[in-house]
Amino acid sequence: MTDTAPPALDPEDEKLITLARASRARSGAREGAAVRDETGRTYVATTVALPSLKLSALQAAVAAAVSSEAAALEAAAVVTDAAELPEADTAAAADLKTALLLLAGPDGVPRSITRS
Repeated sequence: MTDTAPPALDPEDEKLITLARASRARSGAREGAAVRDETGRTYVATTVALPSLKLSALQAAVAAAVSSEAAALEAAAVVTDAAELPEADTAAAADLKTALLLLAGPDGVPRSITRS
C-alpha cells in the first residue's frame, strides 16, 4: 500500500494558504494569494478586476512585494477554483525566483506544490 498524501507543509507555508483563503473569502474575489519575501514579510492580495486594470491575485501580491523592494520570494500561495495557474502567474513568480509555489483549492487543500 502506498501513501498518496501530499507532503506536510511548513507551518509558515500553511499560513500563506490561510491568509490567501481569508482574503479571498472576505472580498468575495475569484482568487486570493499570499507571498512571503526573502526577509519574511508577507503580502496578501486578491484578483483586481477594474475596467482599466486586470491582475490575478498572485500578480497583485507580487506587485505589492516588489513595490516594497522585495528581491525574491521564499513562498507564494494561490487559492482558486482553477485547476492550474496561468502562465502569466508562474512567470510573475519566476521573476522573483520564488522557491515554493502552492496552488490550493477554496478548501485550503494544496493541489500542486512546485519547488525551484
